Amino acid sequence: MMGLEDIQNNIKMANLIDWEMTPEEAVTRYLEWGNNWTHGKNFVRGKDDVSYYFVVNTWDDPPTVYLIRRNSDEAVELAALEMPEDMKERFMEWVGHNKGVYAPNSEVRVWLEKEMYGPAH
Repeated sequence: MMGLEDIQNNIKMANLIDWEMTPEEAVTRYLEWGNNWTHGKNFVRGKDDVSYYFVVNTWDDPPTVYLIRRNSDEAVELAALEMPEDMKERFMEWVGHNKGVYAPNSEVRVWLEKEMYGPAH
């Protein structure tokens, strides 16, 4: 599994990250092809259509940020990243301490972007 440095060094992949993709949107786009027209979204044409996006898995203790590569065949966890301690607790409060897989909130996204692209981003 990759780490943050691996993502930083893979410019092509880092530039393909879809910061707006959520776990729910990924399911709609890649697993429920028949209803995409109702959402006015991009259509998946085949297995070559792929998205890279982050999720926060709170089933894990502590919660872990994963970089996911998804196509119509599979979702692969490419990297596992540990959030700073204080951010973990705030994120768990934000999701009501519920277990699940969530899109990063704005705080986690800002942290990820700083880690990946530097403070000027």
